[in-house]
Amino acid sequence: MLDRLTSTLDFQGQALQLRAERQRLIASNIANADTPGYIARDMDFAKTLRATTASSALPAAGAMATRHAGHIGAGSPGLGGGRAGAELLYATPAQTNLDRNTVDMDRERAAFADNAVKYEATLRFINGNVRTSLSAITGQ
Repeated sequence: MLDRLTSTLDFQGQALQLRAERQRLIASNIANADTPGYIARDMDFAKTLRATTASSALPAAGAMATRHAGHIGAGSPGLGGGRAGAELLYATPAQTNLDRNTVDMDRERAAFADNAVKYEATLRFINGNVRTSLSAITGQ
């Protein structure tokens, strides 16, 4: 019973961390919109979340975990913080620029807003889950 409760919170927590990482990547793209030669980066959120949740499965009974997926250096070198399975993708430019910058501000603004809404939704899921658990514990 307790395992199901913590696994749901763990999943939502991992999703929240990945949303924050994606928001950081999009903000970096927007900040470098005028940098010549800058190549915009992003991540495939669904693929990264699947890889992260698969790599954080509980070890078998009697097995000792020697390294946690969230430790620095445990994941792919592309992301700080050691997100397992996170591959940073390069943006395909919609049109060519003379300075070879691939940041499309319209695409980045839309992705930023979309990710912010999904981040907020994840926070609301966590809050709802905690409230439901708390009311079940207190019997209200």
